[in-house]
Amino acid sequence: MNRPIYMKLVAIVLISLAASMGVAAVPDAPGKVTPLDVGDMIPDVSVRDADGQDLNMRAMVTMQPAVIIFYRGGWCPYCNKHLAALADIQDSLNGQGYQILAISPDKPAGLAETTEKNELGYLLFSDSKAKAIEAFGLGFKVEEETLEKYKGYGIDLEAASGRAHHILPVPAVYLVDHDGKILFRYYNPDYKVRLSTEEILAAAKANAPKPVE
Repeated sequence: MNRPIYMKLVAIVLISLAASMGVAAVPDAPGKVTPLDVGDMIPDVSVRDADGQDLNMRAMVTMQPAVIIFYRGGWCPYCNKHLAALADIQDSLNGQGYQILAISPDKPAGLAETTEKNELGYLLFSDSKAKAIEAFGLGFKVEEETLEKYKGYGIDLEAASGRAHHILPVPAVYLVDHDGKILFRYYNPDYKVRLSTEEILAAAKANAPKPVE
């Protein structure tokens, strides 16, 4: 068989297999992500705490409904500003029945520095393998030109995550109930635009968790 035709057939078979297995390629731009929506259940995935311990996300929200934050990393000034602002409304969110779970591709060893820098009273979690980021439909692969640009600013995504996947999440806010059902969703491909604390509090008030029976 002609080699170019053979290779084309192999490619078609591989694509078909991936589609049949539900495997989707990570988008190459933030504007192409397709995040989970209101009414969806959060995926059965785990993240790690600052000590490197695996924690299942569904198990964590079963203990208490959550405001789940996806941020790009402790190297991102817009993320740090948002994380610090969330700390100011933590007590109010707790009073409405919500805990805060903030997730980034940063490796566990980098979480403590971000926590201390922003004086956070809630926990940060590592998704350095980008499994949760991808499962929520928020992940995109950073192009080479942007990677080099970041390096010029002293930002090394591989050093931050300890991985070479070059995947970042589109920043997002989810409100999730005891069962893992998404009650509210916000995301914006423009990483400079974040949901205000007033809007988060309003969403939490409008989606007050129901008592566990």
